[in-house]
Amino acid sequence: MSNADSSTVLRTPERSDPLYVASVGKAFRVLEAFRHTITDLSLMEISDLTGLDKSTAQRFTHTLCQLGYLQRDDRTRRLRLGKPVLDLSFYYLRSNALIERATPALVELRNICGERANLSLYDDTTTIYVVRQQAKREYFDSSLIGRRVPVFCTAGGRAILAQLSDADAEAILKRSILEPRTIRTIVDPAMIMEKVREARRNGYGLAVEETALGELTVGAAVLDESDRPIAAVHIAASTSDWTVESFRERFSPLVMETAQSLSRSQQRLAHRT
Repeated sequence: MSNADSSTVLRTPERSDPLYVASVGKAFRVLEAFRHTITDLSLMEISDLTGLDKSTAQRFTHTLCQLGYLQRDDRTRRLRLGKPVLDLSFYYLRSNALIERATPALVELRNICGERANLSLYDDTTTIYVVRQQAKREYFDSSLIGRRVPVFCTAGGRAILAQLSDADAEAILKRSILEPRTIRTIVDPAMIMEKVREARRNGYGLAVEETALGELTVGAAVLDESDRPIAAVHIAASTSDWTVESFRERFSPLVMETAQSLSRSQQRLAHRT
């Protein structure tokens, strides 16, 4: 079984919350079990991953199958996510004004730079890819929206941390799971903070083969009306096509210009509402 993203930390509400419905939380724990795999799961595997006993897991998986959010293989009895899960993603993407405005900007950026252009949304210790404009044939994961990546080892993540105080950035690193993605991932908190301060000075973050070997990424933060980071624009390319310095020189102005344009757009929208 593959651990899809160990950087994802599931939110757990306070036990004293009188409005929290435990059964709803358990149902989502079942759905979130699939973040640990790229294939299907057995009932026992779901029970182990969620901490639910087998009987409880069976009731929840049956209900989710009835609703379509899970699908059971009639031959193997193993379970996989159902198509209605995609509907929820569509509803979210359709309703997000930043994504709507960013999509044509990212298409234009991809056409100008000839490399992959992405937008990710900031979510505490991670960012989530929501727009991915590919420029050439690349690895499968690079085309998928919804993928979470840690802020500590990504160009856009460091650009986001650079918009915070050192104290806030260090607090986020303390909550993060500092596990290497490649042999080049920086996991020492002091060295990460050096990269964050560099991003603060430059106006953009840079990551060299830290999430995927052979990949260079530059990223800049998108800010809201309070100048808080809410997203990041990224450009990614291959080390076989660019040196680090030529990549930085060519693409850092482009990624900063796009991020600044989206920030201004976000701020104008906030002032109108």
